[in-house]
Amino acid sequence: MADIVRDAHQEFWRPPAAQPEPIANLAEACRRCGTEFMVGAAFCHICGSNRHQASGASSRNWIHILGLFRAFDLTRFTRWLGLPLPSLCAFVVGIAFLIVALAMGLIDVRASTLDFEAVQLWRIQWLMAACAAFLVAILLKSQKSAS
Repeated sequence: MADIVRDAHQEFWRPPAAQPEPIANLAEACRRCGTEFMVGAAFCHICGSNRHQASGASSRNWIHILGLFRAFDLTRFTRWLGLPLPSLCAFVVGIAFLIVALAMGLIDVRASTLDFEAVQLWRIQWLMAACAAFLVAILLKSQKSAS
């Protein structure tokens, strides 16, 4: 037995080498459109989604929200009112301020005169903001949109 140990190679005393696990060579598919990714690509060549993204749900939510904005079709409103987009935005803000000023009258202040005066001051401030927004809408209206 001693003769066998002397002739043994060094490989005999080493632990067996771990066999590498077989790597699946299956092509990874895009979660969004189902297309196979190109070799080494970080993004899908069809839809552009991220290969390493955890979930495609968040991108779908943003696409859905952007689709809702397209449904408003602001160009139709600007043509109907005859206002350019900045003037239309200022007009809408003025309408919102006017609604808030009118809603201030719904606040019930029977406690004291000071509360009533405070609410009236707030109403005046909202009405002034509405007037300023309407003035901005008038100033932003270009001369060529008036014709």
